[in-house]
Amino acid sequence: MSALQLNGSASSAGNMAGRKLASYTVTGLKRWSCVARELPPIPQVKALHVYDFDNTLFMSPLPNSKLWTIPTTGFLQTQESFVNGGWWHDPHILEATGQGIEKEEPRGWDGWWNEQIVDLVDLSIKQTDALTILMTGRGEANFADLIKRIVKSKNLAFDMICLKPQVGPNNQTLPSTMKYKQAVLRDLVYTYKDAEEIKVYEDRPKHTRAFREYFEDINKELLNSPKPLPRKPITAEVVQVADTVTTLDPTAETAEVQRMINAHNTAISSGSLALLIPLEIKRTVFFTGYLISQVDTTRLLTLVKLPSGMSKNEVKFLANNIMITPRPCPASILEKVGGIGRKSTWQVTGIGNYESRIWAARVTPIPPGTPYHTDNSYPIVVLAVFKGIRPHEASRIQNWQPVSTDKQYMFQAEVGEKVQLRVEAEMEGEGEYESLFHNKNFKRQRGDQQDHPAFERDGYRRTGPYNNEENRRPNNNARGGNSNRGGGRGAHNNNNNNNASTSYHHHRGGAHRGPVRSNNHRTNNRGGRGGRSGGYKSLDDVQNTSRYANQGSSYQPNYDDVPSQGFSSNTDGYNASFPALDGGDGGLPYGK
Repeated sequence: MSALQLNGSASSAGNMAGRKLASYTVTGLKRWSCVARELPPIPQVKALHVYDFDNTLFMSPLPNSKLWTIPTTGFLQTQESFVNGGWWHDPHILEATGQGIEKEEPRGWDGWWNEQIVDLVDLSIKQTDALTILMTGRGEANFADLIKRIVKSKNLAFDMICLKPQVGPNNQTLPSTMKYKQAVLRDLVYTYKDAEEIKVYEDRPKHTRAFREYFEDINKELLNSPKPLPRKPITAEVVQVADTVTTLDPTAETAEVQRMINAHNTAISSGSLALLIPLEIKRTVFFTGYLISQVDTTRLLTLVKLPSGMSKNEVKFLANNIMITPRPCPASILEKVGGIGRKSTWQVTGIGNYESRIWAARVTPIPPGTPYHTDNSYPIVVLAVFKGIRPHEASRIQNWQPVSTDKQYMFQAEVGEKVQLRVEAEMEGEGEYESLFHNKNFKRQRGDQQDHPAFERDGYRRTGPYNNEENRRPNNNARGGNSNRGGGRGAHNNNNNNNASTSYHHHRGGAHRGPVRSNNHRTNNRGGRGGRSGGYKSLDDVQNTSRYANQGSSYQPNYDDVPSQGFSSNTDGYNASFPALDGGDGGLPYGK
């Protein structure tokens, strides 16, 4: 076991030449492992096989990017956000994988493994001259028992299971996950000096590059040192594993985040954590509209006729709502349209496009004269947009073509909202409608918050904490929003109010304000796997010290990404099916 400290130049392989060699023993190496298993003698081992855990061997859940706003997905994964360290430091999140540990453990978390890597682990275990190691940056204190249970359920008998300790076996400081993993790898290479090869399986490109460079440094040291070293250079292969994205059931996920917030706020209320601020879950409403079912969306999309030579890959297909208002719906308008959940019937009367860049259907309520409201000049369904075109440009369509009788589709739509949740600081005196807006300029600042060392104006932490490498973050390039909300042209409105096209509905509908329901919270057979969007990164990936540090070092705000006018050509804000969260009896205690 190396006695060298890993907190300075002594940790660099390139600086090892000329220093007194530490002794490396099997007994010392075992101190990295949390399983009491005898390791094979040094001459027996010819190969070292090292496997990462999260999203290499096991498909650990990430914050659901359809459930949370982009800033919140980063905030949840930042260690300093919560008293207990947040998403990657709270074992309850991992325990909630699938249907929860009580149901998943007996069936070995079936469906949550990368089976190709599992097969490789089995081959490594059967290889008599190979040492098989599971190495993860998860904290040993919080996760050792849980990860051993998960691995045991799959009958994977690793020689070593290594989790990151507070300090190394020889009291080494371990300032980052990468430094910790390099320390383990070095001890493996120098202890098993007869091993001819080492293979490391890793899903994160940043770690893959760092490992390759580290092994190059070790081999250069072995080749260039003036002193004889106890082993020859080793053949190192770092295998980049194709990562996957999985999520929890959205109801369970929201409950787990609420639990973290409750524990966080309780700790703060004790008065011992002066630099942290109480948090709460709030809703962000992107728009309110008459939402169209997937079945009817599929029918409506048959009305889109792309020009010859235009690829479908260049077009985003929508056809999922008739806009009421591109923001949270004021109570007065919500009452006039019958309230959330109110159903109405519509019929296509015409189709049109603008410069073959945006396609839309003009619709009318059935029966004719049924009251409705839209901020547009008349009700339309945006069917599709060319990449880079924003759906609100459908207002430019002037030439509407009538449709044949067989294309005059009738469909039902339901008043609902496109909603995401966000985690922010509690705000004194904030009303329900106020809390729906992410724009802090809209809100009254809490006096003790404006200059608080832990928060900036947007309610997220300032620069310092983001230098800590114990964070994971999504790499979704989406933040901000265009404040150009605009108004309608006043068609069908005889009261000279030019802000909307209104046909009032006098029925008092239900006032339930919860997010629109969806059964789309699990895709591709397991929870939320889907488009990568760079969602999973390393515990080491948050390096940026800017205001947007919780989005990672490569993050730059794009103010066109969050829906303006209720639309977005770049994110799911307009056309995503957001997970359902019941806000009524038996629902989740989120927000206000």
